[in-house]
Amino acid sequence: MPPGRSIKLSTWNLEWLLDETSPESRTAPLDSPTRAPADYALLATFAVHLNPDLAAVQEVDSTRSIAFVFPAKTYTAFTTDDAVLQHVGLAVRAGLDVTRHPDVQALDVTAPTAPHHLRSGLDMTVHFGHANLRVLVIHLKTGCWDDPPEQTRHACPLLIRQFKILSDWISERTQSGEAFAIMGDFNRRLNAHDPLFLILQKKAKLDLTTSGYASPCLGGSYFIDHIILGGPAIDWKDPNSLSVMPIPQGDGHQLSDHCPVSVTLHIPA
Repeated sequence: MPPGRSIKLSTWNLEWLLDETSPESRTAPLDSPTRAPADYALLATFAVHLNPDLAAVQEVDSTRSIAFVFPAKTYTAFTTDDAVLQHVGLAVRAGLDVTRHPDVQALDVTAPTAPHHLRSGLDMTVHFGHANLRVLVIHLKTGCWDDPPEQTRHACPLLIRQFKILSDWISERTQSGEAFAIMGDFNRRLNAHDPLFLILQKKAKLDLTTSGYASPCLGGSYFIDHIILGGPAIDWKDPNSLSVMPIPQGDGHQLSDHCPVSVTLHIPA
């Protein structure tokens, strides 16, 4: 193993993880999951086994909700400041030094008068002594899983606009020479030749860590949860570290309809 520090990056859509004591939780759809305290305890048990250093999470309403799964004694939680119920967030292992940047609000490509808005991105830098990792946590528009860019259904034009926003963010990171990772629910079955991924590759060399693999969740379909590395972070990746933690799936009561996806980086000394 190279000298330095090894860290585990994970992304996990927790599916409507809500603080049900908050007034905002009453605005959740009627079909959103209802969880008992035992469900939160089981999710937290999965998180202990996952044991990430940085956990990008989606569909959470607050840092309090994140702490149900990633407890405050072990992790510091952050979320975007969107005026929406579902946020993206990041659980950072205690002791790591971070800098928070302004939320990437441009990812909400809906009109100001739209009844439902899309989620911003959470933009942070994690400091490891002489090396830094810029992290962007996202949850993109659903409904354009693998359609061609010419598809005019409402989801695809919005998702393409979001990918162009990501491309601009990547360009800024590349110009400044930063190591970076984009983690989250892309709602797109990306591979190295996907036209939307090629939008991102126009600005930089990237490592789509999930490319060419299928997830053991939901019958082995291709990933929609991804970790993309850029800049020096590409060379930091353990090439054999992509892993998925299976969460029980099925038609009955389930904890989450996504499974955590992880990779390991070796941060140079």
